[in-house]
Amino acid sequence: MSLTQLTQTLTPPHTTTDKPGYDYDLVIVGGGIVGLTLAAALKNSGLSILLIEARVTSAAVAKGQAYAVHMLSARIFQGIGIWDKILPNIAKYRQVFLSDADYPDVVKFQTADIDTQTPELGYVAEHFALLEPLQEFVKNCANVTYLCPAEVVTTQNEKDIVNVNIKVDGEQQQIKTKLLVAADGSRSKIREAAGIKTKGWKYWQSCIVAFVRPEKSHNYTAYEKFWQSGPFAILPLPGNRCRIVWTAPHEEAKALCALSDEEFLAELSQRYGKQMGKLELLGDRFIFQVQLMQSDRYVLPRLALVGDAAHNCHPVGGQGLNLGIRDAAALAEVIQTAHQNGADIGKIEILKQYERWRKKENLAILGFTDLLDRVFSNNILPVVVIRRLGLWLMQRVPMLKIFALKLMIGLKGRTPELGKM
Repeated sequence: MSLTQLTQTLTPPHTTTDKPGYDYDLVIVGGGIVGLTLAAALKNSGLSILLIEARVTSAAVAKGQAYAVHMLSARIFQGIGIWDKILPNIAKYRQVFLSDADYPDVVKFQTADIDTQTPELGYVAEHFALLEPLQEFVKNCANVTYLCPAEVVTTQNEKDIVNVNIKVDGEQQQIKTKLLVAADGSRSKIREAAGIKTKGWKYWQSCIVAFVRPEKSHNYTAYEKFWQSGPFAILPLPGNRCRIVWTAPHEEAKALCALSDEEFLAELSQRYGKQMGKLELLGDRFIFQVQLMQSDRYVLPRLALVGDAAHNCHPVGGQGLNLGIRDAAALAEVIQTAHQNGADIGKIEILKQYERWRKKENLAILGFTDLLDRVFSNNILPVVVIRRLGLWLMQRVPMLKIFALKLMIGLKGRTPELGKM
């Protein structure tokens, strides 16, 4: 591709700014689920958008990553107008069973516990089932240019503009934008280049993820089982498959991954339980380290962080991706409102509205997941007694149970307009 062709490719469909010199109102770096959700949420905003993604093939797709999609995330996708394309390829769950190892008192969360217009509490989606419909939707947005593969080389902030140097097929071009959004993951180069510090830690645990097919139906049920070594989740998928997320100390996790399939299944069955009969292992197992991270700030003048670029949490409860989807919906709402009011979307006063909205809510969830992991991942007798008393109360005190459930599925906190029904 010549530089002339590249320039033609990056000519925005239209520009909304009355200031000369901008190529795009908004440049999003990172074409994963969160970056795509942000672009899709701005379809009717009147803003010209460039979405840049470095990799043609997502590592998450290659590893068969899967996620819990909470009720609020589903409503956001519905508000965007893409949910009907996603729903046929994902699984629903109608109840969640929460338990502490072999303790017999199981907390059962069901749709009857809350006032909901759907029979489901949530959904489970493989990465491709979210990514592909979002990619197709964004490619049909007249105000979005989707560039992949492309690499951001450098960025330079000025008072009223961000210069973004990108490389495509070995050739470079400079793009000028009002606002740069980092949706480029937990190792965000954009965040690091901006000098934004983070706080947090790596856990003593790693997660093993794998697909299994049980002998009996998963019956649209998700499980969160807490063991001394860490949480163990079972997520239902289409085709009577399940995704397991097995948390264990690093060395134990490595040893489990090194077992033969037969040995691994024998260990897995002890954690999984007998409720679905014999298990069949499908495909490879993968392991990843768990960390908690919160950026010191989510915004600077003409820069905003979303998703894993801003925060990471323990996978217990399946909160991570859902927080990023809410970030995208919140930022879209803030900058679209500002644009409609004639304000500069890159001004720090505008972006601070997004930071005030999302930073505290994300911190609350990060703290909640950290507390769950630490309280349940041990066998200290006083802690065991307290947590089992908590489960007993949760099962028998409706207000406590409803609060916990709404927190888990995203119905606590401020709801973006896209998520309101």
